[in-house]
Amino acid sequence: MICCTKCFKDPEIKAIIEGIGKKVESECDTCGKRNGYIYDTEENDELVDSFNGLLEIYTPESQLPDDFPMEKKYLLKNELDDRWNIFNIEKDKIYPLVKNICAEKYNETSDLFNTPISILVLNESDYLESNSLLKTNDWKSFVKEIKYHNRFNTNFINTNVLDIFCDYVKVSYKKEQTFYRARISQQEEGFSINEMGCPPIGKASDGRANPLGISYLYLSNNIDTTIHEIRAGTHDYITVGTFRLKRDIELIDFITLDKISPFSEIGLEQHAVNKEHLRKISDEIAKPLRRGDSVLDYLPTQYISDYLKSKGHEGIRYKSTMNPEGFNIAIFNPELFECIDVQVYDIKEVIHRKEKVVE
Repeated sequence: MICCTKCFKDPEIKAIIEGIGKKVESECDTCGKRNGYIYDTEENDELVDSFNGLLEIYTPESQLPDDFPMEKKYLLKNELDDRWNIFNIEKDKIYPLVKNICAEKYNETSDLFNTPISILVLNESDYLESNSLLKTNDWKSFVKEIKYHNRFNTNFINTNVLDIFCDYVKVSYKKEQTFYRARISQQEEGFSINEMGCPPIGKASDGRANPLGISYLYLSNNIDTTIHEIRAGTHDYITVGTFRLKRDIELIDFITLDKISPFSEIGLEQHAVNKEHLRKISDEIAKPLRRGDSVLDYLPTQYISDYLKSKGHEGIRYKSTMNPEGFNIAIFNPELFECIDVQVYDIKEVIHRKEKVVE
């Protein structure tokens, strides 16, 4: 079976296929795209060890304990697509491709491919206590704990586990790089350069990353994103400040926190039990408050950001839900940037997008 680099999202797998060095202009048999480096499951074996290693952590239903929870059983194609985000093809094409890549393993243990499967440690409390970011808890329990019970000294989090994953998602920015911050102004002249920084100490309201009274600098990678983030309306005057980085920095990238390759050096079982927790952190840090929401909803991500700050990290990067083509950063020390220019914009039109809520 022929596949190509464009069949995959995973960077480690793409790199292995590119390393084989066989590129063709014709359409790939699996994804139908052209001009990709190809992998032939009948001729190549460079992917076999990677996929066999991943399959090793799974147990077929017939070998699971009788009381193993039904909700923790999965089909292989769903696991590889939903949990691991490996493929860039339709879900129905994943099964035959993996079957061909791991042909020998399929002949030995076909139950892994043809019946529900699971990971035993997903249901082992002792393992979760030491290896799961939230121990034996889920995200909802963590939110309830930190909002209503133990806000500053919760024991719900294994911070050493968070450290492991954060080490894989650091992103660097060089001195002189520019980002943007916007403010809505009542007058056409807008704000001056000196007025475009974050609120002074003690004046900051609660944010995604910062607690009440502590000022972080929130910036976006482009002007459109920062205007979307402040929810500018038609006929608003918007002052956009250009901020220049004073020195090289390194941020924790929450955008890729839940997209770390399963073929990295992180233990596969530990990676598996934390995948959903990492996804929740990535989503929650980017979620804007809606009208009627409470600032208490920011507490979980404030707690995580404060921990990262205490470890000496300089800030975080997170996706923009207001403009999917952009991203934002939260800088723990605002002095790392200086505002070098301002421009005033008059918003002439706001385009609203809607999506039906799943019932």
